[in-house]
Parts: sequence; C-alpha cells; structure tokens
Amino acid sequence: MKIGRYLIVFVFLMSMLITFGKRGLVDNYAMKEKLMALKKANNDITLENKELSKKAALLRSDLQYIEMVARNEIGMVRKGDLVYRYSK
Repeated sequence: MKIGRYLIVFVFLMSMLITFGKRGLVDNYAMKEKLMALKKANNDITLENKELSKKAALLRSDLQYIEMVARNEIGMVRKGDLVYRYSK
C-alpha cells in the first residue's frame, strides 16, 4: 500500500517537472512563440535591407531618381521653375 502512494506521489512530481520545470512543456511553448516572432522580425529586416540597397543603387546611378528625391524630400527646385508660396 505504501509503495502505491509513493509511486503516485513520484508520478505526480515528475509530471509537474515535465510540465512546469526548466525546459518543460510550458517553457518549450514560450520559446516556440519567441522563435516565431524573431523569425518574422528577421524577415522584415531582410526585406527592408533589400529595399534600401535598391534605393542606394538608384541614388548611385539614376539621375532622374536623384532629381525626384531632391525635389520631393529636400524641396529643391530647378533653375527656371516657378515657385508659389502661400501665406497662412
């Protein structure tokens, strides 16, 4: 009879360790979630790097792209352009 009780307690403790212990089922699930989030972030950064390298290549070689960036982002104008200013 005592062996049965000890066996039940032993099995219960082992199941608790397997479930909640270090590297247990709960920890394993949390690590999988974290791994998936890191993979997604890595993929997003890779796509952003590809876009930035394309823009860098265009800025090195394409004069029309350089002009478009200078006009839109910096606000430069070409000689002979008519500039309108509105007062508030």
